[in-house]
Amino acid sequence: MSKQIEKIKQLIAKREEARLGGGEKAIEKQHARGKYTARERISMLLDEGSFEEYDMFKLHRCTNFGMEKKQFMGDGVVTGSGTIDGRLVFIFAQDFTVNGGSLSETMSQKICKVMDMAMKMGAPVIGINDSGGARIQEGICALAGYGEIFERNILASGVIPQISGIFGPCAGGAVYSPALTDFTLMMENTSYMFLTGPKVVKTVTGEDIDQERLGGASVHASKSGVTHFTAKTEEEAIQMIKTLLSYIPSNNMETAPRKQCDDPIDRLEDSLNEIIPENPNEAYDMYKVIGAIVDNGEFFEVQPKFARNIIIGFARFNGQSVGIVANQPSCYAGVLDVNASRKGARFVRFCDAFNIPIVSLVDVPGFLPGTGQEYNAVILHGAQLLYAYGEATVPKITVTLRKSYGGSHIVMGCKQLRADLNYAWPSAEIAVMGASGAVAVLCAKEAKAKKEVGEDVKAFLAEKEEEYTEMFANPYQAAKYGYIDDVIEPRNTRFRICRGLAQLATKRECLPAKKHGSIPM
Repeated sequence: MSKQIEKIKQLIAKREEARLGGGEKAIEKQHARGKYTARERISMLLDEGSFEEYDMFKLHRCTNFGMEKKQFMGDGVVTGSGTIDGRLVFIFAQDFTVNGGSLSETMSQKICKVMDMAMKMGAPVIGINDSGGARIQEGICALAGYGEIFERNILASGVIPQISGIFGPCAGGAVYSPALTDFTLMMENTSYMFLTGPKVVKTVTGEDIDQERLGGASVHASKSGVTHFTAKTEEEAIQMIKTLLSYIPSNNMETAPRKQCDDPIDRLEDSLNEIIPENPNEAYDMYKVIGAIVDNGEFFEVQPKFARNIIIGFARFNGQSVGIVANQPSCYAGVLDVNASRKGARFVRFCDAFNIPIVSLVDVPGFLPGTGQEYNAVILHGAQLLYAYGEATVPKITVTLRKSYGGSHIVMGCKQLRADLNYAWPSAEIAVMGASGAVAVLCAKEAKAKKEVGEDVKAFLAEKEEEYTEMFANPYQAAKYGYIDDVIEPRNTRFRICRGLAQLATKRECLPAKKHGSIPM
């Protein structure tokens, strides 16, 4: 046997060893937890046969605490590139079978390499997290490794899409990388994220809490808003990442992939003509409106369990990907609050960064009142949504369905925030406030005088409310000043949006030259 053949056999053997990660026993343990290995996850995510692995033979250089005896090729993370539906992506997947997936200096170098390559090629980067945190044996070198990753997350923000999948533990400093990325997905019951674990919490605050209640998927999906998606199985999670990618472009210089559309753009949806209740205080379901106007009723919602009074997500009109922001009257009457504002603001900014048009469906009675909101800086959070809409230069179409009052009217993509097309349904009420509130202020003295002489104040106020509604709570006042471009029949909404997007396809709008704005936080 020639030396060359011997070397090739040695290479094949080394590859086989590297593919085993921490070894067969460690892989069995991973499977026993109901989890796939790093390579199995990559194989599920990427097109068959497309994965090109980098740094398979890289080893850590730590000799502290006997670490020289714990050497595994690839050192705890699998990195490389491949394709999803034929589109180039870069990927890293932490390997829990190797030292619990703990981050070493060499692991960070591998991750940074694929992130740098993703930036050069203008391709999305996907990180699958399953790690015990920083490798304690490496001390400051492991922390420096995190710092290098975070800096790349920051530089890549708004340039290439970054997606984080939390498929296991993610604690301490490790949580900041997913927080810096565009979208985070967590596994129900098998993943968690927190800065300090239950033991530290117990020691410092005396609070007795487990990992799931402290930082599980349900907590971050419904209470904190840290995660955008949750999945019951890893197969479901992988499919969600693929679906998400289908709606977004590969980088900030491109547009999202366009799909062939077999849903007629002039399809009339008669149900919309009757969806608004006669009683202005009665709720209806905004999901029905979205489903009625988008291509084939397909809507990919983002953060569905968090701040349900506002709906955000991706859909298509005539095959073109758009971001939808919609108030939800069936949850807290669709009011804006701290969480709804920051949820909407972040989504609007993502869409703007990646050339995705924004369609806003408005039915908002105002901001949620109370000390809880004011103490938690609803002013700043509301300003974030205002800032996001005002800064966005992508095509923006706003449709007002019913209520659009006061400050909440302004922050939901009004004409003054450079919305391109503003439509309203005949049922739209665009005013400083609702009729009852306005009359209570405007007619207070008159009502008091009538009460003193024994006249029917209730009938008087009802009459004035009717007058106010006639005068202000309709779309025609706004249309008179050009703040509404057209009042449209509800069943024509799909067609008007499709045609509007086609008209705005060549839109060009620039911001004043500056390093960056100072967004309220």
